[in-house]
Formats: sequence, C-alpha cells, structure tokens
Amino acid sequence: MPTVPPQVPGTPAAPPAAARRTAWSEGVDRLRAAATTEPGRLRIIGAVLALLVVAFGAVTTWQMTERSAAADDVLHRSQPLSADAAAIYRSLADANTAASSGFLAGGQEPAAVRARYERDIKRASEKLATAASNAGSDSSSADSVGKLNKLLPEYTGLIERARANNRQGLPLGGAYLRYANDKMQTQMLPAAEKLYKAENERLDDDYGNAKPYPWFAIALGVLALGALGWAQHRNYRRTNRVFNHGLLAATAAGTVVLLWLVVGHTFARSGLNDSYDNGVRSLNVLNDARISSLKARGNENLTLVSRGAETTEVDGKTKDKFDVAYRAQMKQLGSADSGLLGKAAALADDADGENPVVEAAKNVGVWKDRHEVARTSDDSGDYQGALDKVIGAKSDQPTGECFDNVDAALDQALAHEQREFKQAAKDGRGAMSGLAIGAAVLAVLAAAGAVLGIGHRLSEYR
Repeated sequence: MPTVPPQVPGTPAAPPAAARRTAWSEGVDRLRAAATTEPGRLRIIGAVLALLVVAFGAVTTWQMTERSAAADDVLHRSQPLSADAAAIYRSLADANTAASSGFLAGGQEPAAVRARYERDIKRASEKLATAASNAGSDSSSADSVGKLNKLLPEYTGLIERARANNRQGLPLGGAYLRYANDKMQTQMLPAAEKLYKAENERLDDDYGNAKPYPWFAIALGVLALGALGWAQHRNYRRTNRVFNHGLLAATAAGTVVLLWLVVGHTFARSGLNDSYDNGVRSLNVLNDARISSLKARGNENLTLVSRGAETTEVDGKTKDKFDVAYRAQMKQLGSADSGLLGKAAALADDADGENPVVEAAKNVGVWKDRHEVARTSDDSGDYQGALDKVIGAKSDQPTGECFDNVDAALDQALAHEQREFKQAAKDGRGAMSGLAIGAAVLAVLAAAGAVLGIGHRLSEYR
C-alpha cells in the first residue's frame, strides 16, 4: 500500500485545484474573444444574417402553406359542402311539397309530380351520402346526417301509405300525409337546417384561416432586410466599397420575397373577400328565400289537405294552422324591397344577379293575390274551385304556376352567384400559387448570398 510521504514541518500546503469550467462558459469566452477581432465579428454577422433570412423564408413558407390550404378548402371543400347541405334542405322541402300536390290531385297523381317527388328523394339521399363521407365521426354534422338517414325511410313509408289510402278514397290518407308532414317539419328539416349551419360555420372557419395577413413573416422579412442593409452600410464605412455582391444579392432576394408576400396575399385576400361578399352572402340569402317559398307552397297545399282539421289561435281568433304558417313564410320571403328577396336584390352586384330576384318578387306578388282568391273560394264552401286555384291548369291561373316561376327564378340567381363565387375564389387562391415554395427557394439563395458576401470580406484577412 502506498504510504503518505512525511510532511516537513513549516512547508505550506499545496493550493487547491481550480474548478473545472463548463462548456457553455468556455464557448462564451471564445465568442467574446472572437468578437474582439474583425474576422470574428464578420463570422458572427454572417451567421446572424443567414439565420434571419432562413427564418424569414421558413415562416413565410409555413404561414402561406396554411393560408393556401385554407383557401383551397374554401373553393373545393367547405363551400361545396355548404351548397350540398342547402341542396339537402331544398330537396326534402320540395319532396314534401310535391307529395302534398300529388295527394291533392286525387287517386291518380300526375306523372310529373310523382317524378319530381322521386327525383327530390334520390337527390337528398345522394347528398346525404356525400355529407356522411365528409362530416367526420364526432361532429354535429355527423349527428344530423345520421338522424336524416334514419328519418328519410320513415318519411317515405308514410308518404306511400298516404298515397295508397288516397287511391282507395280513404280519409286515412290525409292523416298519414299530415303525419308525414309533421315529421318533415319538426324533425327532418330542423336536422337539415342544423347540418346547413354547421357547414356554413366550417366555411367561415376556412375563410378565417385564409384571410389574415401573415404578420409574423412580414415582421421577420423587415428585420432581415434591415439587418442586411446595416451589414452593407457597415461594410461601406470600413472599406469604402459601395457594393458587396453577395449581400446585394441577398437583399434583392429578400426584397422579392417580402414584396411577393405582401402583394400576393393582398390580392388573395381581395379575391376571397369578393367571393364571400358577392358570392357566399348572396348564396345564403337566396337559399333561405328558396326554402321559404318551398315551405309556403307546402303549407298552402296542406291547407286544402287538412280542410280545417288543424287550427291555431292567433290574436284570440281560431285560424287554419297551415294557412298561418303559409302567411308567415310569405312575409319572410318578402318583396323586391323587403324580406329575403329585398336583401338578395341589394346584395346582387350586377344585372344578371338582380333580374332573376326581381322576377321572383313579381311572381310572389301574383302568388299572394291568387292565394287570396283560392282562400275566398274555400271559405265559401267551393272546395273544388279552391283546388283549381291552387293546383289547376294554367288556364285556371293556379298558385302553383307562380310557385314554379319563383323557384325557377331563384334557381337561376343561385346558379349565377355560384359562378361568381367560384371565379372570385379561384382568383384569390391563384394569387397564393407558388408563394410558399418560391419563398423557401429565394430564402435559401438569400442566405447563400449573405454567407458568400461575408466570406469574400473574410478572404481579405488571409
């Protein structure tokens, strides 16, 4: 075993070993030492410039990729799904109207009415299948779609029972039809409306993600260009050289990215705003107007189907339940100066969008007048006369002719506004094309230019 060497009295003890320094403190000291020399300062400046430019390009790519994806969703996903949800609502309401019209026609309903009912049911089923595949398993849209898929067979079953009894002349057919209408009005249409609102909220969210300015990227771009400008000014003061080609190229590339970002997103935002103001808003109002006209027509038919079997009290007076509902829907529909039609006319930005709405408003006015004539006949006991005034031939001037004209005019306006939306949304989406990739490439080139420019100065010290 080693022994402790003897200690000579009076000999001082050995000094304690110095504490070992951390790697961080050693790195800081080296960086501080490097910063005291011009080559060291240049290396630090080059690293900072490259980092700022790369960060600017990365953030620009990230933010514009997100906004471009949201704009693409507006054009190809959320708005088409919103339109499908509105089509589901319209198809169900129109099927209900066609069913009541066929019932009023008697045992042998017209083939055209039957075909219209079947076409509406088929379209609603197809749109529900599309909505189910895009709604998601845990969303409110999925709940609405599931409920509608369950209720639709029940409704069609009730309609078939009503039709079968009506062909045999049995009064029970009217009860089945009213029960089917109640299921449609109280369960199916509210579920379809919930689906429509959920898809509109999704559309609003996509607009909210696509339109905000990328302020973080813009701030980084300004900071990077400021740093590049300061580096060139420093280089000029120390060397009296006006230009450094590497730094100049980096500044030019960064300027292109920043201008492209600001101008491109401004044009994209303008297109998206236009698609919303002159497309989505008009589409929403026109869809609501068309739905109101469908509900009004269905209630008008059911007024004759029920023959006063269902009443409600209004201002202390007993009135037909379906006629009260008809008047409420017609009031909501309005005219060219009020209601949904007035709002749609105000939102239309050209004659092609406004003229169909004005035409629909004219037919609504005629519809109201003819309805009053039909109600007068029915109230006086002339049921057949009232029936002719509602579903009769064109020579009888029925209200059905007015409803068809209103529906056709609104369909024309909807088609026009849909085209307006698509064009404006495409313009907005197109303004972002290539921006994310272009920003990344130019940022890499700018970083390389900054490094080469600083490297050229460093070479003078070798």
